[in-house]
Amino acid sequence: MNRDEVLTFILETKVIAVIRMTDTEKLFRVTEAIRQGGVKAIEITMTVPNALGIIKSMAQKKSPDVLIGAGTVLDAETAVAAVQAGADFLVSPITNFDMIKACRKLDKFVAPGALTPTEIVAAWKSGADVVKVFPATSVGPKYFKDLKGPLPQIRLMPTGGVSIENAKDFIDSGACCVAIGTALLDKKAIAENDWDVLTQKARQLVESLTSGP
Repeated sequence: MNRDEVLTFILETKVIAVIRMTDTEKLFRVTEAIRQGGVKAIEITMTVPNALGIIKSMAQKKSPDVLIGAGTVLDAETAVAAVQAGADFLVSPITNFDMIKACRKLDKFVAPGALTPTEIVAAWKSGADVVKVFPATSVGPKYFKDLKGPLPQIRLMPTGGVSIENAKDFIDSGACCVAIGTALLDKKAIAENDWDVLTQKARQLVESLTSGP
């Protein structure tokens, strides 16, 4: 998918699952379980050993309605390598202008990280499709409502501290989507191969995000 198609997909589904796993076999099962629950954008962080190899494998074997992205992308070189491996989108905890420029050149969705209003505007003006507000756990949903007052044009995504219980609060406060990790990906369920638990959690999350006020 190109940049605009991925943006539309993420704005419609409203959630990116952040996964840090090295067991590729279980990773496929996790991805399928949460896909069945409606979570279809999967971020593999570059902090995972052999992240590029995992992204390549996932991209080749994923369902057609699933997006595979690269997270914790800190520079342009890593962004290019991730796209070559098959990443549909790129996410970073920081704003690296060369990385954003590379993503725009490659026609790929990019969500750089920022926290303060100045950082957020700088990321947006440099070409961000969505600005990842990180760490969101430090500011909470009200911060997004405060930001959207003077900055209504900027699409914001909280990462860090997002749970199934508070994800809708972030959306109601102005976030366009959320990124969620451990709160969705139950470690005990994964260890016990209890994929139904993951599907149920994903479904609960998606239903909360797409429900009315």
